[in-house]
Amino acid sequence: MNTGPRIAVGGFALESVSFLPRETGVEDFERESRRGGELIDGLLGTASVAGGFLAALEAGGAQAVPLVYTDCSAAGPASDAAFERFRDELLQRLAEADTLDGLLLFLHGAMTTPMRPDPEGDLLQALRAQLGPDLPVMVAFDLHANLSPRSAALCDALFGFHFSPHTDMAETGLRAARCLLAKLEGRADPQLALVKVPLVLPSIFTATALAPLSDLVAQSLALPEEVPGIIDASLFCGFAYADTPDIGFSVAVVADGDEALARREAERLAAEIWRSRAALLHEDLVHGLADGILAAYQQALQADRPVVLLEHADRLNNSTWCLRRLLNDASDLTVHCPYFWDPSAAREALRAGAGTRLPLVLGRNTVERAGGPLRVEAEVLWAGEKRFVGSGPMRRGRQIDLGPAALLRIGRHTVSVVSVCTSAIDLDALEQFGIDFAQLDILLLRSKTHFRAVFEPLAESIVIVDTPDWGTADLGTLPYRQVPAGVYPLAREAHPPHPDPRGTPIHPSA
Repeated sequence: MNTGPRIAVGGFALESVSFLPRETGVEDFERESRRGGELIDGLLGTASVAGGFLAALEAGGAQAVPLVYTDCSAAGPASDAAFERFRDELLQRLAEADTLDGLLLFLHGAMTTPMRPDPEGDLLQALRAQLGPDLPVMVAFDLHANLSPRSAALCDALFGFHFSPHTDMAETGLRAARCLLAKLEGRADPQLALVKVPLVLPSIFTATALAPLSDLVAQSLALPEEVPGIIDASLFCGFAYADTPDIGFSVAVVADGDEALARREAERLAAEIWRSRAALLHEDLVHGLADGILAAYQQALQADRPVVLLEHADRLNNSTWCLRRLLNDASDLTVHCPYFWDPSAAREALRAGAGTRLPLVLGRNTVERAGGPLRVEAEVLWAGEKRFVGSGPMRRGRQIDLGPAALLRIGRHTVSVVSVCTSAIDLDALEQFGIDFAQLDILLLRSKTHFRAVFEPLAESIVIVDTPDWGTADLGTLPYRQVPAGVYPLAREAHPPHPDPRGTPIHPSA
């Protein structure tokens, strides 16, 4: 039996779109949850953060003590009941565990609830109050985290994904776990500094292959190699659709025994980000609805490969803006729309059965801001329960459950309707329904950046369309209530960051 250090492993993650009317409830988190031995068996070897935690602990001779791990990706704000339920479970499982030597935790960093603008900070405060100031706590965050200084002050070190698409989730877990083991073995004394930057970008502009963001990420990656004493550096882009006082970019640097060094390097990179703020906005890449549909249509007529039409503002995978226009204006092309979220349409198709033609309302619950319901005449090509193991770079090894689902044909267009809200980011979304990407003229996606890992090399071009939905690139149209004044580009005359001269204490007394 492994007799190494005992490390608790858990996760409670959600990227909250604060403006969506539907909260993410207990049942949503339960659907994605794993506990105890199931956490280890189900996530070891996957591309998840937990997969990285577990691999590093196994390689380092440590014992993983599984708590609870749930990740609901992007959805509406967490209900306060859901937050309290999983906060309390994490606390209870920690209390019931035998002696622990450390805690590894995955939090997204952009969760909100109706009553809590910084639930991750609330969670870390509760954990620290129970665990005391001395137990090492290391946290992995999403690149789109809206980090609060309080969260940074409550953990020994924090680590973020370097890339969007998030192809390095497991690697981020490895970084965090290796740092924790190094601390326990006396090989490192991690000291953390966090610097906030009053800047936030629409998610589509946070693809880390876009310059100058790519150059800034490269600088953060180079820090541990180029600056003696730096253990790790993370650049966080923030999440524009979570209404929180902590919205926006952050830089986190971990140094070995030298908090002043960590702070100096974090401030330097934060200043570089601020100087690049105008260039980080790529508004020229975004089309209006009519212009975008026309551009995709014209390109598809001449292309040798499929064109990806990206309706990035759709946060629930149920917008009908582009689908309606494509049915009307591109009826002569072969178009596929994967993962349209409509449980009622999926159930109707399942009851009707394959080979049936029937009138359907797609998006029965789609709000007018997302285009409203769409009435169609559809043929059911396939219907059933859809479950499979993911094979893409971000979902490798994960169990995917779409619930009741169907493949519909509407003229030359096909639409897969599913009962679980998730984005199509890899070829699984097509191949699981028998769709050959190469045979399409246009593929309609609703991802933000994650689709690029698979589809950008395969597509003829990518046409980005903005709509009035809750993920719009026009951040000025969103009804923010908690975002402070002076955040660029909401305030074009925003001021540069003023680093806290006190630095970032690890465990403040208050």
